[in-house]
Amino acid sequence: GIRLDYQAAGIQTWPQLMSDAGYYTSAIGKMHFYPWDARFGFQHRVICEDKRWLNVRDDYFHYLRERGLRKLHGNEHAGYFENQGAIVHQLPWEHSWDRFVGREAVNFLDQYGSDGPFAMMVGFPGPHCPYDPAEDFEDAWNFDPNDMPAPSPDAGDTPKLRQGNIDVNKNDWNGVDIANFTDAQKRKVRAHYAGLVKQVDHEVGEVLDALRRNGLLDNTVVILATDHGDYLGDHGLIGKASFYEAAIHIPMVIQGPGLPVGQVSDDLVEVRDITATMLSAAGVAIPQHMDSRPLPGLGLTDEPARERIYGMLSDGWMIFDGEWRLSRYSTGEVTFYNLHNDPQEQVNLADHPSHRELRDRLSTELDQEIMRSVRMSMHDRLADLGGMAMQVEFGYEGRSRLYPFPVTDVTA
Repeated sequence: GIRLDYQAAGIQTWPQLMSDAGYYTSAIGKMHFYPWDARFGFQHRVICEDKRWLNVRDDYFHYLRERGLRKLHGNEHAGYFENQGAIVHQLPWEHSWDRFVGREAVNFLDQYGSDGPFAMMVGFPGPHCPYDPAEDFEDAWNFDPNDMPAPSPDAGDTPKLRQGNIDVNKNDWNGVDIANFTDAQKRKVRAHYAGLVKQVDHEVGEVLDALRRNGLLDNTVVILATDHGDYLGDHGLIGKASFYEAAIHIPMVIQGPGLPVGQVSDDLVEVRDITATMLSAAGVAIPQHMDSRPLPGLGLTDEPARERIYGMLSDGWMIFDGEWRLSRYSTGEVTFYNLHNDPQEQVNLADHPSHRELRDRLSTELDQEIMRSVRMSMHDRLADLGGMAMQVEFGYEGRSRLYPFPVTDVTA
């Protein structure tokens, strides 16, 4: 998340930068802001937060209330616990989260799209636990579990990570126990997740139709992406929060004027690169301190593609070079997979003697990135006494300390 004193630290969010450049900025749907009703530079907001945030009185809450409806926990539905959260939602499709968000995005385009340049971010809550497609949306709830791809087996090399996943999902926000996660349950969860994706696919089509109807599609950059995936039973897990492929390797589709058509890229990129890509495509200068770069292959940058990508969680770090991924966790567990030879992450080579030199080299690079990141994150809190010592005013009594120091003079 973004720090609450970001403005005092000299940080501008991308919607602020776009707004300053003359774009009307809008955030519609799930944003996971804290506080949930913050704007962070967006001029227009319609809020439909996380499906599990039942007590948030957002715009969707009031929409339901005006119609005599309310947000429902997954456990208020038949079969919730037996099916590990795979249910059919009681609310009709017309009043579902994603239908609300899609409709509001279309309304924004119809009302404001022709007024001038705009930047709209749309967050669909649907593809997430609980796995709860609507009964009356085509056959979204009725995918055959037996048609779903089989989940990756649990290789048993990270038992502490799996126990943590079991424990966190027992909490009230979810309340399921996956300690004995059967193959039938995994396939049912996958089938319901496919239904949620189908519902979002419909809403994305509605937004694209609105762009086309308003004559905007040919001069609008459209990026379809997400923040994370879901294990859906891979490795005996659900949700996210570790560095397996199902959670961190996400889809991204981009189209727009002047951009290549039909091109598929396997360059190493990160979610944060979407920010620099949007700014560059909009003709907005990218701040020097921003740790983001335009996506390669789109004609927006001369920078080479990343040679490494790094990941951080609250309890772990990761480095990936396009073939090998090394992950280290606070549990003490280490995984080292060759994803070319082992895409299902079944053979942990962390302690294999023939790969020790490569593992040590990547581990050193990861340590260097961790230290760089920590140093940059502390910049605003560190007083440069060496630089100030020769300033006359430094010696005056009662001198107040500047906090936070602006981060804008730091190069990422």
